[in-house]
Amino acid sequence: MSAPVSHESERPGGPGGSDRPGGSDRPGGSDLFRPLGRTRVMGIVNATPDSFSDGGTYRTAEEAGRAGRAMWAAGADLVDVGGESTRPGASRVDPAEEARRVVPVVAELARAGVTVSVDTTRASVAAAALDAGAVLVNDVSGAADPELLALVAERGAPYVLMHSRGNSADMNSRAVYRDVVHEVVDELAARLSVVTAAGIAADKVVVDPGIGFAKTATHNWRLLAHLDCFTELGRPLLVGTSRKSFLGRLLPGADGAPRPVEDREDATQATTALLAAAGVWAVRVHSVSPAVDAVRVVSAWRAARSLAAPAPARRPSQNGAGNGAAAASTASDNPAGGHVHAE
Repeated sequence: MSAPVSHESERPGGPGGSDRPGGSDRPGGSDLFRPLGRTRVMGIVNATPDSFSDGGTYRTAEEAGRAGRAMWAAGADLVDVGGESTRPGASRVDPAEEARRVVPVVAELARAGVTVSVDTTRASVAAAALDAGAVLVNDVSGAADPELLALVAERGAPYVLMHSRGNSADMNSRAVYRDVVHEVVDELAARLSVVTAAGIAADKVVVDPGIGFAKTATHNWRLLAHLDCFTELGRPLLVGTSRKSFLGRLLPGADGAPRPVEDREDATQATTALLAAAGVWAVRVHSVSPAVDAVRVVSAWRAARSLAAPAPARRPSQNGAGNGAAAASTASDNPAGGHVHAE
């Protein structure tokens, strides 16, 4: 990742400052784009029986709501609630069933003061979720439904435009590119034009490269390595790598099989740190607490680098002159005397 990709990198937050993840100043839905000087953390709550990672984890809306509140307490800036699996090969869910899964969870979280987004591709589900207190619509379809775009425009809600090709049933067959980075950027630019033509204000749109959606593992790595190319879109960037199969394939077991989903968390947080260092607007993760830690580490690193560089150390001359100054400097730096221990 060769360059910062959003304005989040312009004002580093200190490791203990008010802009840290989980701080009391986490912005709500009306202020999602206020610069924090750090990457936001979006927690994932899938109220589904078949999502690739946490499908079936929450048997009731109460359990899903409890999980979302725990993510908020751990420092999430948003909690993204979905009711339909979008893993490759997943079957579509009836819109009424999707709404039945999602809306009670959104309502419970919103009542608890959590900033909630809804992960849906359907206008009816988005409308019900917004009515229940969601503040952002996360659309993984690539703006495929004009009715959804019209609804978001009418409500004035922030909107995530993710790159994809096809749907869950056929996306893998569409993962064919000559130059994946430039094609994804160009396709997002074209869809962004559709989104704004539908009446959604450009300054309310977040873009997502769609890691794992109609992409091979090689495509995913290429996109992550060249996120700076997305700056030409002029919009904040949301990236979701959490526990995805390309991480499992990178880290096979002794038998050559990809690492299981439940064992991909360390690799996920390695990408979180890299994405935060690149300055993306938000990362979408299943485990919030380690992601918050990773973002704080990057913020502290950035804050230290923003300070003036120390003056070069004076080197003793070859004839021994200057040794006294060097010794004095050493004594000053280590007033207790003796060896300097690395802590």
